Order: sequence, then structure tokens, then C-alpha cells
Amino acid sequence: MEKLYSLSATQMKDLLDKKEVSSVEITKSVIERIENTDKDIQAYISYNFENALKAAENVDKKIASGEKIGAMAGIPVAVKDNMCTKGLRTTAASKMLGNFVPPYNATVVERLIDSDAIIIGKTTMDEFAMGSSGENSAFQIARNPWDTTRVPGGSSSGSAATVAASQVPVALGSDTGGSIRQPASLTGIVGMKPTYGSVSRYGLIAFGSSLDQIGPMARTVDDAALLFKTVSGYDEKDATSKHYEYKGYGDSVKGMKLGIPKQYFGDGISAVVKEKVYAAVEKLKELGAEVVEVSLPSTDYALSAYYIISSAEASSNLGRFDGVKYGYSGSKRGNLEELYLSSRSEGFGAEVQRRIMLGTYVLSSGFYDAYYKKAKALQKMIAKEFDDALKVCDAIITPLSPTTAFKIGEKSDDPLAMYAGDICTVTLNIAGLPGISVPCGFDSNNLPIGFQAIGRKFDEKTLLTIAKAYENSVGGFAVKEF
Repeated sequence: MEKLYSLSATQMKDLLDKKEVSSVEITKSVIERIENTDKDIQAYISYNFENALKAAENVDKKIASGEKIGAMAGIPVAVKDNMCTKGLRTTAASKMLGNFVPPYNATVVERLIDSDAIIIGKTTMDEFAMGSSGENSAFQIARNPWDTTRVPGGSSSGSAATVAASQVPVALGSDTGGSIRQPASLTGIVGMKPTYGSVSRYGLIAFGSSLDQIGPMARTVDDAALLFKTVSGYDEKDATSKHYEYKGYGDSVKGMKLGIPKQYFGDGISAVVKEKVYAAVEKLKELGAEVVEVSLPSTDYALSAYYIISSAEASSNLGRFDGVKYGYSGSKRGNLEELYLSSRSEGFGAEVQRRIMLGTYVLSSGFYDAYYKKAKALQKMIAKEFDDALKVCDAIITPLSPTTAFKIGEKSDDPLAMYAGDICTVTLNIAGLPGISVPCGFDSNNLPIGFQAIGRKFDEKTLLTIAKAYENSVGGFAVKEF
């Protein structure tokens, strides 16, 4: 059978269940696809091909002997390179962890293995998940399959690019301020940031511990839901983990109330993005949803609060990388201070250093009350505004990225312009809410646009239902023939 790599995960699963193909055939097709295209896409930091083929052989043996198999048996999955994989290099796209091979698996990786999924490799990203374009990787910059001169978004750049290029059907990303949803929007795939606590963070290399959340990236809603179901649920190894139970989803929005916040459709959002998102809202209305206006007045301040909170947490989390216990050790070792200085200045990239300095500043004596404390107060206000808005509607619809994918290097010298691109996404992380990116069209350059659906805590069911209803109405999402 030709082009097995291009099938969705659910299609692969169906063929495997019918014994029409083997897991080895699917895995070989995916590996060949990656080998033929990744020189142009540059989605992976580390391949896991040898182990993937062994895992696929094991799945085929289980199927042949009639053994019970997992929900994702034989399906290739890519994993963002900030999730620990036992025996497989895990770098967080940083020189600091360039040779780090974890002695344990992240919980999400264990759940993939338990489900008999095939881990195909580790995808590139912005270093320590700090960035919105993928350009901050210490190793390579992933390309957008729709136009390889443009970024795929970030920080889950490689995960978005590999799914959009039909190298694998599904991938795991992590989202601290939009890092699943924004690259999903820019590459025309589905990406969901689940409710904080619904997916274990154990084994995820931390950026902002109160904001980080692992989630699925896929070409179809069904695939995203399958991956989410596999990795979600309580984990005793994660103190912030919740007793979450996956509830499935439907395909009708009839009777739903969808809120439209005017604050998300302001001057910073390009005309074509507004046009396509409004068109998606009209389509949802045709499908039976009711649209109501809601207000989220603190949105304008959310970006400031996010960068203060996330940088403060990054400063704390990255303090462990001192060049002594593990990771990169600096070239100057005359004394302890010299070792610390050289290890951190040589091991961390410019963006990571910038955020560490900002975080250390806002946590320092004399500035803690002026910045960090106020940002935390604003966080509570934003969460309450969402809570109030979601009392009058079932979900909120907004744009996701203010523009379509920009050229590689276009914003590299202007970090503030890069930060401004997160205005539609960071609020969810601050409030701990779930959100999903749904493809809804293209601009004049044939670059993808996505809309965002935001839901109540632990109500991923509603978001997946909205996404599925829209997907059905447009006859499925366009796939780039790369």
C-alpha cells in the first residue's frame, strides 16, 4: 500500500485492526518519509529509528499471537525534545543539555509505550521552550512545510512541522504561553493545550511550572483526541496532577453558546486573520451555535503578566544548570564562580539568558512587590474574567496568531515584536484553561490560519466537539503535499 505515512492515526489503527498492514510496514514508510524530507523540514534533533522498528516488530508479534494491544498500537508518534526519554538524548534544543541522556521516561512517554505507540524521534524546538518561532534552537531551525522560507511557529516548532509535512500522524508538544496552539495555527494542523493538571508534567523539562502543559498535535481532530486520551489522567509523580477522566466528544454544536470577545479582534490582528475567524464563527452559527458577545477587559495586560510570571519561574527552574551535576560544563574553571559564569553564559542561548535576567530582576529585593506580586494579582483577575465569561457561554472563539507565518529571520532582532505575537494565547495558560487551534483557511500566500476555541477547566469535550463539527462542515482540513 502506497503512502502509509500520509494516513491519519485513526486510519492506521483501522488497517492494523483489520490486519491489512503491519506496524513494521507503517513504521518503515514513516522512516523513509522522514529520511526523504527532513533535510528540508529539519523537524528532528534525534531519530529513534532502530528502536522504533523493534517496537513495531513487537506490536506485530502481539497482534499475530492474539495478545491484547494498546490503544495506539503500531502508530508512530514524535515527541518534543523537552520530554525525557530513557536512553534517548533529550536536549531541550539547548547546548546546555546537548549530551544529556535521561535515565527515566517522562510519564507521557511511559503512557505512549504502555499504549504500544511507536516513538519515532525527538523534535526540535525553541531552546527550553522559550520562543514563538523555532529560531532559538541551538541545533537547527524547523521549516514550515507550506513555505520552507518561513517559521512553523514555536516553541513546539518541530512537532508542528513534522505533522504538517505528513512525516508522522501525531506528535506531542508543550504549551507554556501558546507553544502548541500557535505553531498548529501557522502550519494548518490541530493543536490542543489541555487544562493545567490534566496531563502529567513529570519528566517535562520545566520552563514555567505553573503554566507548562503537554498536549497533542495532529492533522485531524480524532487523532488529537486519541493522543490526548492516551497521555491524560492522574499521575502520583506530579503534585499538580488532577484526577482527570477523559469524557469523549461529539460532532454537533447545535444549542451551544459561543462567546466572542472584542478585545481579541483589535488593531494588532491582521485583516485576513479576522476575516477567516469571523467566517469560521459564521459557519458554526450555520451549524446551530448561538453567538454572544463577552468581555475580557484585562487582555491588554495579560502579555506583561505572562512574561513576568514565566520569566520568574524560568529563572528559578534553570538555576539547577550550574555546570557541576550534569549538562554543559564551562571552559573556565579557575574557581566555582568562574565555572558557573562560563557554564551558563556558554551553555544558554541569548533568549534564555534574556528571560533568566528578567526573571531574576522581578524576583529580586525591591522589585518583587512592584512586578511579580502585581502580575500574580492580575493573574487572578484574568482567571475571574474568563470564569465570568464562561458562565454565559460554553466556549469562547478568538483568533490565534495575529498574522500568518513570517519569514525566518524577519523578527529575530526584535524580541518585543516576537512577544507581541503571543497576545491571543498567553491568557489561557495564566488562567489554567484548555484551548484548541482549529485550521480555518489560508491567506493570499496560501499560508494557514487557525481559530482558537477556549473552554472551561477540564471541558476538553466541548472544545473537541466544536473542532470536530467544524472539521466535518469543511470536509476535513487541507494537507500540504510536501
